Amino acid sequence: MNGVKFPFLPWLIGGAVLATGVWFGRPLIFKGEPEPEYQTAPVKRQDIVQTVTASGQLSALVTVEVGSQISGIIRKLVADYNTPVKAGQIIAQLDPATYRATKNQADGELANAKASLELARLNEKRQRELVTGNAGTQADLDKAVADLDQAKAMVMMRQAQLDRATVDLERCTITAPVDGIVISRDVNEGQTVAAAMTAPKLFTIANDLSQMQIEANVSEADIGGVKEGQEAEFTVDAFSGRTFRGRVKMVRFAPVTVENVVTYVTVIEVANPKLELRPGMTANVSIVLDKRENVLAVPNSALRFKPTQKQASGPPAGSRGEGRGGEGSGGIKRVHLLRDGHPEPVEVKTGLTDGIYTEITGGLAEGDDVVTNQFIPGTGGSAPSGPPSPFGGRMSHR
Repeated sequence: MNGVKFPFLPWLIGGAVLATGVWFGRPLIFKGEPEPEYQTAPVKRQDIVQTVTASGQLSALVTVEVGSQISGIIRKLVADYNTPVKAGQIIAQLDPATYRATKNQADGELANAKASLELARLNEKRQRELVTGNAGTQADLDKAVADLDQAKAMVMMRQAQLDRATVDLERCTITAPVDGIVISRDVNEGQTVAAAMTAPKLFTIANDLSQMQIEANVSEADIGGVKEGQEAEFTVDAFSGRTFRGRVKMVRFAPVTVENVVTYVTVIEVANPKLELRPGMTANVSIVLDKRENVLAVPNSALRFKPTQKQASGPPAGSRGEGRGGEGSGGIKRVHLLRDGHPEPVEVKTGLTDGIYTEITGGLAEGDDVVTNQFIPGTGGSAPSGPPSPFGGRMSHR
């Protein structure tokens, strides 16, 4: 056999390899496009709550900044942070020495003006008697009358100066204008306050922290549905996991524009009987626009689902099942039910939505499985088989 050549051997080997590949690869060659797998979710009853979210700060219903209308040195502070105060209660004292001296000077000047008035009155009387007895001139009488009027005016001026000095002296004693609690103290004893152009702030008093409010900024896209009396829920970072409740008190018409974003201040009144909430806390608010209880609902992904053209099984089927027809503010939408392994479109009436689920008012029955998604095996990974979907559904296979 030595020296014998087989010229057709490479062709025979190549043909055998090709035949083997065709034989073992025939399932992939002749199978065609893989069938899709569908994810479904059940139609079930639940509450649907439509809300608008916003953020704002907690504050007291009435907050008063207590200042000083006069300049001086803080001689004594009677109130401090968290001090409960009553209206008229002394909370600070300025050094009154300068203002007491000014008042005493005004007292003396007023006494001097009154003495001058008495002298002018006697002189006017004397000149009038002289003119009556033809012993004086009319010019002297006129001057005496003018001097008397000037003396009267001077007494009025000195009285006004005394009144002003008295008021300034009284203002050395700072009192609380309202009942409440001191939430801020901005001065210390010995500090000099200067009331030149504006009154310096000494204290901030919150009238009643058992009743508070939130000034939430609601965007212009959402403000149309916000009305007085609506319920609101909110959270604060200080109490993680807790939800507080309030009610919309006012929706202000004045716009607030920050970086071209238009919002409207919505005031939410909040009860705070335990004084847990504090002024300045940031509140994340959800305002309840509308609510439906124990209604049929489907995930919003079922309303967005559209099968491939090849998998669609015909025109929408008629309404079936029982719903609460006529409720809600939605319209006619389309969902898909699995029938014989294919998604079949069904027209439904929709109502309220909370952004995740939508109320169904007609077209479906409780327990129906609506298609929420589809997966094509082999194209980016096949869908899992068995585990439930995030909406409580399951995977279906053909």
